[in-house]
Amino acid sequence: MKNNPNKENSLRHVLFGSLIGTTIEFFDFYIYANAAVLVFPQLFFPGANSTVSTLESLATFSIAFLARPLGSAVFGHYGDKIGRKVTLVVALLTMGLSTIAIGFLPGYASIGIAAPILLMLCRFGQGVGLGGEWGGAVLLAIENAPPHKRAWYGMFPQLGAPIGLLLSGGTFLILTDSMSSEAFMDYGWRIPFIASSLLVIVGFYIRLKISETPAFENSKEEQKEVKIPFFTLLKSYKNQLIFGTLSAVTTFLVFYLMTVFTLSWATSDLGFTKREALLIQLLSVLFFAFFIPVSALVADKIGRRKILIITTAAIAVFGFFFSYFLNSGNSVLVTAFVCIGMSLMGFTYGPLGTFLSELFPTTVRYSGASLTFNLAGILGAAFAPMIAIWLASTYGLNYVGFYLTAAALISLISFLVISKKVHQF
Repeated sequence: MKNNPNKENSLRHVLFGSLIGTTIEFFDFYIYANAAVLVFPQLFFPGANSTVSTLESLATFSIAFLARPLGSAVFGHYGDKIGRKVTLVVALLTMGLSTIAIGFLPGYASIGIAAPILLMLCRFGQGVGLGGEWGGAVLLAIENAPPHKRAWYGMFPQLGAPIGLLLSGGTFLILTDSMSSEAFMDYGWRIPFIASSLLVIVGFYIRLKISETPAFENSKEEQKEVKIPFFTLLKSYKNQLIFGTLSAVTTFLVFYLMTVFTLSWATSDLGFTKREALLIQLLSVLFFAFFIPVSALVADKIGRRKILIITTAAIAVFGFFFSYFLNSGNSVLVTAFVCIGMSLMGFTYGPLGTFLSELFPTTVRYSGASLTFNLAGILGAAFAPMIAIWLASTYGLNYVGFYLTAAALISLISFLVISKKVHQF
């Protein structure tokens, strides 16, 4: 890769710029996930049956995953055509403004059916923004990375996920501890949504200071630009697009089973208080965060594909122990279960961004990496909490584990058959 001395980014700006954006995006995304379980069923979907209200609330949670491929296509197109920097700034603002708006929404008791409709529109905006954010943040890191440290650089935007989850879970824990249930349901839940505006301002400032990536500048100078990246992907990179998507499905599924499903099931069926469930979740996130850099170091030594294959096989085995841990009624075993699951999540999530990005050349990399990641989100996460609750309620927790194992086997096969070509940066 040729050097462009006028457009070089400092290491500090590159890594912090990629990390801060995804931290904000995932903080915004996860405060919605927590609220969808703890608040929205009563506030936006009141009804006699609490299970139905929860399922309706989780259905709005799914909307963002359906919107993310649209964000990937739109932002990916402009990211591959005009550059990573401007696209990243607009994606950040799209996500941030949608989140802030949720904090000001009136509930069903005030405006009736308009309340959940407005909630769904804001959730759609969150999904579009995140669909454009993730791919650009990963490319910002790895397109500035030396070849032998590409997974290490690529894990910095991935760290935004556990940091965002810690911030969101910690915020909800502090709020539920410091105010009455009535005050929390009345206005307390709105605080993290509105307060995210401060994070958006910081992220906006950092992103404006970053220059375009050398890989994109070199591609532009060599006039390698394609007219419509999406059509080029469908024509020339179908193998990467299809099997890249399927390979990432398990990453999404294991995460949302360990967070949204477990939070809902623990508080509704296992007798845990909201505080106890949030504390378990926050502890498990530390394991998630720890194993992201560990997996990146290993991936740079033995290869991205190999570490992902090993971890996915371990997740397939883990699925068979789902019922044993969660049905134990033992808080230590339940905590260990979530921590093990989130450790596996760290191992698969750390190198995933680098792996998906290396499947595509610079001219379509933003679109390709974003689409594979976010299409996997639809298959692995959009309806995962709802499916898991239905399986657990209808057939028992064993079948939730089988669901995870089946997804892991599909991903494992995809890693084995996907194109092994690594494109140059």
